[in-house]
Amino acid sequence: METNKIIIGITHGDINGIGYEVILKTMSDNRMLETFIPVIYGSSKVAAYHRKNLDIQGLNLNIVSSIEEINTKRVNIINCVDDEIKVELGTSTTEAGEAALAALERATEDLRKGALHALVTAPINKKNIQSPKFHFPGHTEYLEQKFGLGTPALMMLINDVMRVAVVTGHIPVKDIAAHLTEKLILEKLIVLNDSLKKDFSIIRPRIAVLGLNPHAGDNGLIGDEEQKVIIPALKQAEKSGIVCVGPYPADGLFGSGNFSKFDAVLAMYHDQGLIAFKTVSMDTGVNFTAGLSVIRTSPDHGTAYDIAGHNIASEESFRQALYTAYDIYQNRIQNKAYGLNPLKTEQRSERGGRVE
Repeated sequence: METNKIIIGITHGDINGIGYEVILKTMSDNRMLETFIPVIYGSSKVAAYHRKNLDIQGLNLNIVSSIEEINTKRVNIINCVDDEIKVELGTSTTEAGEAALAALERATEDLRKGALHALVTAPINKKNIQSPKFHFPGHTEYLEQKFGLGTPALMMLINDVMRVAVVTGHIPVKDIAAHLTEKLILEKLIVLNDSLKKDFSIIRPRIAVLGLNPHAGDNGLIGDEEQKVIIPALKQAEKSGIVCVGPYPADGLFGSGNFSKFDAVLAMYHDQGLIAFKTVSMDTGVNFTAGLSVIRTSPDHGTAYDIAGHNIASEESFRQALYTAYDIYQNRIQNKAYGLNPLKTEQRSERGGRVE
């Protein structure tokens, strides 16, 4: 199979949520095929059920049994689950979790052997997918185990307005302070800085770092994590050549709009960064896992059981996840080529490359 288009794998996620709705709505636009070759890992029977329920016209899936059989001019689907699986819209079931994992495992295997150029994952239910094979808080940690580069993977949310990454991800709020260490923050800063260069072509990134406590601790009056952990990590990062500033109070940085002066914001925990992010772009944001040897994106929403099957879910976030995966792949190829010749990097900067 020879083609200049890249191949992007798509996992169907939880079959009882809005995963198939956003996938099928996106794929019903034939213009998507001009950019890449989509390969859905899921169930043709489940896809047909959702397509009929949503009355999606004009989308014919090319059903194959392996990546080697795909049609480069069609939307392909690889059957990964039993044809007898039952769809129960808006309900969390064990069968749905098993189906989500089966698709994820099949797709990551093809990703590992180089048959896919990128992976876009539809939302899973983090509880029903749990099994001896999947004992992780989410996709990020699962993919870190399979494709990590020796440092922690980094959850990064992207839209047209901001990039927000988090030091700690899916952990209870009561455990956040105990998880924060100078080493972990430094590792996340290194991954974020490298990703901004490699994946987004920002030559000299500027990163804003948030504090943990209200008012960023107020000089130790409201907690001392800033003085004992965050500031020492920033100083170490600066010695490594990373341009990072902070710690900033989260409310002040986002509320004032000063986040726009930076290429990315590093938050200390999940909701600290994601509440601001999703307030700005719930329907268009993209979740990107930085720090992996592979490219993985996803929409920035969940299974949305409450609206599953009602044909009201927006596919825009999923569409943007596909485009972002494509863009990051192209950036990596381009930046790898520039990296082979330092002179080219200098010329690119002089000709309008983003330099801070």
